[in-house]
Amino acid sequence: MEIAALLLCGGAARRFGSDKLLAGAVPLAVRAARNLQTGAGRVLAVIPPARDALRESLVAAGCVILETDRTARGIGASLAAGVEATAKSEGWIVALGDMPLVAPETIAAVRAALVAGARIAAPYDGDARRGHPVGFSAALRDELIALDGDTGARSVLERHQSFIVKVRSDDPGIFVDVDTPDDLRRLQ
Repeated sequence: MEIAALLLCGGAARRFGSDKLLAGAVPLAVRAARNLQTGAGRVLAVIPPARDALRESLVAAGCVILETDRTARGIGASLAAGVEATAKSEGWIVALGDMPLVAPETIAAVRAALVAGARIAAPYDGDARRGHPVGFSAALRDELIALDGDTGARSVLERHQSFIVKVRSDDPGIFVDVDTPDDLRRLQ
């Protein structure tokens, strides 16, 4: 079953103050890409145009790159562009470039749930909190392609809440994102 691994790297990093995806000895986006590759296979990184250093880092990490100006419209538009570019896939695992600590085993478990027939799969720490990445089956292709703006797939998750397969996880990385320099310092 072909499950596309999408790494969304289009954020403006306003709270960080510089290109957070390139921050760190090993850039955050590269760390996230490597974990996604290990857990799910080949990665399509969705990035803004003219981000040469980011593109080069991700290509060196083995990613295929989709440069699109749709990233300026927000995470929903970025996700839609990635799904559209891989529309023949039977599902998608959607990961974020600023979440470098998600364990490959967690990603593999989300992928396995999709392969087993889940419409949506996501890691949970028990029943309460959903983390990242989230997997979507091809049954949701049209809804994902229709996304726009900066709310991501929240509306899709809300509409199909009863179909979410909760992948139990004790991986703290499913909640760790880097939005500020302080977040990065705590990570290191």
